[in-house]
Amino acid sequence: MTSANDPSDGASGELRNAAAEIEEGRGLEFPCTYPIKAMGKSGAGLTEQVLEIVSRHVPVGDDAVRSRPSKGGKYESITVTVQVESREQLESIYGELTRHEQVLWTL
Repeated sequence: MTSANDPSDGASGELRNAAAEIEEGRGLEFPCTYPIKAMGKSGAGLTEQVLEIVSRHVPVGDDAVRSRPSKGGKYESITVTVQVESREQLESIYGELTRHEQVLWTL
C-alpha cells in the first residue's frame, strides 16, 4: 500500500501535481467552469448552506448542484459547478466555505 505522499504512486503524484497547479494558479484559465466541492455531516441542511454560500459569489444554475451520501450515510458530498471569473473569486468562495461550521472538508 502506498500513501498519498509516495512518489512511486503515479496516480497520486498526478493528483498532487494537479492540486499544486490549482493552488499556484497554473492550469486554470479564467473565466472557467469549476466544480466546487464541500463535504460535511449529512442532514442539517448542508446542501442548502453550501448553495447559499456559493450563490453569494456566482450565479448557480438549477442543474449545477449534485449531492452524494457517503457509503455509511454519515457524510454528504456537495458539488456545485459554476462559472468563475478569477482566481480571487474562487478563493473567496472556498474561504467562506471553509469558515462555515457545517463544512468539514473542501476540494
